[in-house]
Amino acid sequence: MIPAFATGFATGFSLILAIGAQNAFVLRQGLLRAHVFWVCLVCALSDAVLIAAGVAGMGAAIAALPSLNAAMLWAGALFLALYGAFAMRRAFNPGRLEAAAEGAGSLGVALATCLAFTWANPHVYLDTVVLVGAISVPWTEAGHGTAFGAGAMLASFVFFFSLGYGARLLAPIFARPRAWQILDILIAIIMWAIAASLVSAALTG
Repeated sequence: MIPAFATGFATGFSLILAIGAQNAFVLRQGLLRAHVFWVCLVCALSDAVLIAAGVAGMGAAIAALPSLNAAMLWAGALFLALYGAFAMRRAFNPGRLEAAAEGAGSLGVALATCLAFTWANPHVYLDTVVLVGAISVPWTEAGHGTAFGAGAMLASFVFFFSLGYGARLLAPIFARPRAWQILDILIAIIMWAIAASLVSAALTG
């Protein structure tokens, strides 16, 4: 059981470690100190649900529905492209580059955006449902699928809360508007790059 749990944790952590749309959003919320706990909790809980679905075998079901895959790809691409545009606009709007006070902004908007990054982004399904689900198969067959899934879920909680609250260590750097400008430009590039990959996948799929 312990090897299954450890393998699940390592798998989940390695898959989520890459810089993506969801991670970039959590990082920015952490830097702003805006609703960090709730944003991290929603991300981690969403991942837990998707990981559970993957371990339960939902990855194969999703792969068997081409029309659903195409719809998810286009919806995700549109959302990421729009968010990238907003990030780029922030970068060139000096009046909005300052770090907000703790708790600033709407909790509802933050959580809605967070949910969209999770549930409208096909890459999240690929990582959590399809890949984690596939890697869990040998452990599930050995009767340790629950332990594997629990390890992967814990990895999400550890990662998101570390990213959200650890971002505060960068606060001195982001006291300068130029740092916020660079961050938002990078976020825009990440969003557009992922959106382009989704469009490419939709057109070739």
